[in-house]
Amino acid sequence: MKLLNINRINVCAFALGSLFAISIAAHGAPAKIEICAACHGEDGLGAGFDEVPIIAGTPASHLEEALYAYKDGARQCLGLPAMCAIAALLEDAEIMELAQHYGAMRRVSSGEAHDATLAQAGERLHRAHCARCHVLPEDDDVEHAIGIPLHGQRSTYLRNALEAYLTGARETLVPKMAHELAELDADDMEAIIHYYASYRSP
Repeated sequence: MKLLNINRINVCAFALGSLFAISIAAHGAPAKIEICAACHGEDGLGAGFDEVPIIAGTPASHLEEALYAYKDGARQCLGLPAMCAIAALLEDAEIMELAQHYGAMRRVSSGEAHDATLAQAGERLHRAHCARCHVLPEDDDVEHAIGIPLHGQRSTYLRNALEAYLTGARETLVPKMAHELAELDADDMEAIIHYYASYRSP
């Protein structure tokens, strides 16, 4: 698995921290959307950072859960401590506002290059191991799915997230996820990553 690109993440952390400091000085409180946009972009597509997750089209309930996990320390901010620092200062209403803002957006294709043969194999693996919890972004049940929609996420982010789960740096949501990950080898995971990268929004 590919390790985090710390240099690029640090650039994102610097930009986020700078916006935070400016907004505190100017307004007495962070300018919420602008702070998120430093790394996630105004459109939720990552602002040019492959390591940052695409959050556009992720259901608000999942975004709220993630922000609370960062705020409470249940999830580590790998390579980007500013994420946890910002989340710790957010009020409940602000978390809801941010989650609804990005959750209401449409998930679009990242346009990332992918290997069609690997993607085809990855689709079969997704259906066997992941589909019960990770549904398509446009699925009618996406709000109620256990996991976030992974279709359209960039491969670098997915590799880093999988590595975090495998090393224990990030806890799996349910025991079933840990079991399914244990069933996959490195080639399987790479195929699944290519499948998610192959997503093209309807």
